[in-house]
Amino acid sequence: MDADGKIRGILTTSSYEARSFGIKTAMTIREALQLCPHLIIKAPNMSLYQELSHQLHEFLCERIPLVEQASIDEFYGDLTGWVSEESLPAFLDALRHEIKFKLKLPVSIGAAPTRYIAKLATTYAKPFGCKIIDKYNFDTFVNPIQVENFAGIGKSMRTRLHDVQIFTLGDLRKRRGTVESWGPYAKDLYCRVNGESDAPIVTTHRRKSIGISRTFDPIFDRVELKRRVRVLARHLAFAILKLDVIPTVFHLSISYELNQSSHKNISLAEVFTEPKFNALTQELFLAADTQRRLQVIRLSINCSSFTRDSKKELSLIGFAEDQEMRLLTEKTQELREKYGIDTLKWASEM
Repeated sequence: MDADGKIRGILTTSSYEARSFGIKTAMTIREALQLCPHLIIKAPNMSLYQELSHQLHEFLCERIPLVEQASIDEFYGDLTGWVSEESLPAFLDALRHEIKFKLKLPVSIGAAPTRYIAKLATTYAKPFGCKIIDKYNFDTFVNPIQVENFAGIGKSMRTRLHDVQIFTLGDLRKRRGTVESWGPYAKDLYCRVNGESDAPIVTTHRRKSIGISRTFDPIFDRVELKRRVRVLARHLAFAILKLDVIPTVFHLSISYELNQSSHKNISLAEVFTEPKFNALTQELFLAADTQRRLQVIRLSINCSSFTRDSKKELSLIGFAEDQEMRLLTEKTQELREKYGIDTLKWASEM
């Protein structure tokens, strides 16, 4: 309230309880109080929000290879090749609960083939939920949604769509010719709604390390454990190549039953190739497996000290051969990015 007794200002956000009264973000405080006279209004604490946003960004970067911060409270992550479709529900559920426990932040997560559909899914996952959209439920999820609820459709576009009897995203998807005739923006909008358009993840966070780990029911069979190491190495190699870094320190750790563990490190300043990385992780596993009478419940592989940060020079021994293998690795990466990480596997994984 200012000096002359008038209530000024707008709401930067509102709780779900307040929204039940019709209160919306960007509404004036005066309007909000008319809808809900007992509304509790708190001044924003931007320094706190910025700190929590930074903590959340750091947390996500430790668990997802590629993370983009789109706003103070909106992040996009690329899980391609990192988490399988079967493991995705459990991964996302564990992620949001860990964020709630460690940062005291209730987050909602949407997962989909593109960022635009993922953003839409997140809206319908609130509050504090997860929603996964795939090719099997894409139509049933997208089609009933009102066009104005899709990011990028403002008042003028909504009016234009309504004028030609397009009220839902399902209506829009059926009228491709009509929408695309309105120009480049409308053409791109159609592709976004239809799940055909996406934008790459743009990272600003400079990673210092990247790792992968899996926990499972106790396993004694060392042949099976080595197979699992190969699978983890393939997924981690995929992420390393997407990050376009060359790690020089490699770490593998094993967690056994009875709360015992063992680990092994090695430094190697050479061109990064998947075959060499696969062989290296097998060597690390054999060296780290010091409790062979015990069953294993967790495997972890971590890579760090990237050449861009450590300034280490790559060894020239076998450099030409490594370059040839690097080209093969890059071609393999291209195929996996196009058709999926499971398109090409090591025979020893089968």
